[in-house]
Amino acid sequence: MAPRRDRPLDLTPVSTEQLPATPPVDRNIPAEAWTEAPAELLCLGDDLGHPGSVYLRRIGPWLLWRAGPGTTPRPGSPEQAEPSRWMALHWDDPSVRHTFTLLADGSGHGTGPSGAVHDRFRAWKEDLHQHRS
Repeated sequence: MAPRRDRPLDLTPVSTEQLPATPPVDRNIPAEAWTEAPAELLCLGDDLGHPGSVYLRRIGPWLLWRAGPGTTPRPGSPEQAEPSRWMALHWDDPSVRHTFTLLADGSGHGTGPSGAVHDRFRAWKEDLHQHRS
């Protein structure tokens, strides 16, 4: 399986029902291909210097998308840290959405479906797992 950054973009139009529950291993599905994509998703990473976003997977009723790199480099890595932003949209009502921003310095912030403000991506994602309706 190729790393996500090396997978080709598949611009074939896709509806919400066609988005896979698990991460696609052979391609990336950009937000532009999702026929129901809201404008906020299409510009998710613009202010971070990462235009466009890719579909990652479902977490219960949440459709998870990301703009920018998936992780920050490990200490001592030659890679430069870059910010990224995730958005979870409720599959049944995409106007219900939550975002998490991970900054280049490793700090982060976002509000989950519980209303709690999180400074760790893992805690934000756990909030999504706990609110499956």
